[in-house]
Amino acid sequence: MRYTGYQENKSRGTFGFPIQLYYVDANHPQYEMPFHWHMECELILVLAGKFHLSVNGVNYTLEGGQSVFIPSEYIHGGTPENCIYECVVFDMDSFLAQSPQCIEKYNNALESGVISEMIFEPKSKAGKIVDSLFESMEKESVAYTFTTTGLLWQLTGYILEQKSQIAPSSQNAVYRKNKQIKKVLTKIRNDYSKPLTLDDLAEEAQLNKQYFCRAFRQATGKTPIDYLNYYRIECAAEQLSLSYLSITDIALSCGFNDLSYFNRLFKRSKGVTPSNYRKRFR
Repeated sequence: MRYTGYQENKSRGTFGFPIQLYYVDANHPQYEMPFHWHMECELILVLAGKFHLSVNGVNYTLEGGQSVFIPSEYIHGGTPENCIYECVVFDMDSFLAQSPQCIEKYNNALESGVISEMIFEPKSKAGKIVDSLFESMEKESVAYTFTTTGLLWQLTGYILEQKSQIAPSSQNAVYRKNKQIKKVLTKIRNDYSKPLTLDDLAEEAQLNKQYFCRAFRQATGKTPIDYLNYYRIECAAEQLSLSYLSITDIALSCGFNDLSYFNRLFKRSKGVTPSNYRKRFR
């Protein structure tokens, strides 16, 4: 599961069944979930430990058995704590394609701010649906496409039923503001290996620096430059675990021209030097 792209453009599953399951534990090269967004919806199920999640600047801590629904285009990321978790990413429109009425109802609820992220407890009605959905994806029995599709419809119906009882939130205002942040995240994804300054990022967002820094921190919990360095370190960590490039070459390819600065930031972030980090995956 490559989460180092802020906007993920990868296809999920197959053309006829656009849904994908990911399993992540401490041995995964992308154990942490850097902030990203995609056009699909996402379900995250915590199997063990804790997962510190942020969705559009709102923070949650999920524990074993809890799950969360994240609508499409929401900026989200998280930090696992002794955690094992799974993610299912799916295209809602494709699964509702046979019912234009359902698509219209869901999209209207999403655009009006009625639908937002939603936490499910382990033994709740929705929690049981999510558990069954992940189990169906894991086992891939002969009829798992039917079972999974039915469970997704059930879950969507439950979300609409529960959320329709709540007044529309200010989420649509957050959604509009995040459009500018998404532009910056996309630039970081495409140009992280190049020199980038605060002025460059603020210009991409078309905001003055002061307001941009405040908006970016609200969405990600970090300043723009701190997050740029964090993103570069995550990319470097992935390369260290998967490639045989030298540490110097990896540092340069991730935008660090000063090797000692790279080593210092890497150890601060990962708790070990780049060379010791690489040994874990050898």
